[in-house]
Amino acid sequence: MSEQPDVRVSVEVRFRADHSQPGQLPHGRWLFQYLIRIENHGAESWQVMGREWIITDALGRVIQVAGEGVVGQTPVLAPGGVYVYDSFVTLEAAPGSMQGAYLLRDAWGQEGRADIPEFALEVPPEVLAAQAEQPGRVLN
Repeated sequence: MSEQPDVRVSVEVRFRADHSQPGQLPHGRWLFQYLIRIENHGAESWQVMGREWIITDALGRVIQVAGEGVVGQTPVLAPGGVYVYDSFVTLEAAPGSMQGAYLLRDAWGQEGRADIPEFALEVPPEVLAAQAEQPGRVLN
């Protein structure tokens, strides 16, 4: 039986212009760094066993990613425990969004899930404005 643990996930996103290669919008290579904070508000310990991501780009393309652990780790979150890590995603068409879930297991082998709320992957307006001013750019 699967249990819904009181594990909460928050996300901070940062566009990384230094690792992006804009093309004509929406196309290009747009890199976003995200900081994940996983907090256990429950009375039981939970181990992060895996993750599932749904990534959507500006053209409506959907990529599903699943794997073991997070950034090569399977951290255990004791009651009140917090695990923080950062990672990145690259889109060929921006803006986009991500959402997903962490797959968890308690000390008795019970499985649970912690939803990752949907978050936006947006290029800042000043970057878009600078790109629109590029010579030779054709706006449709």
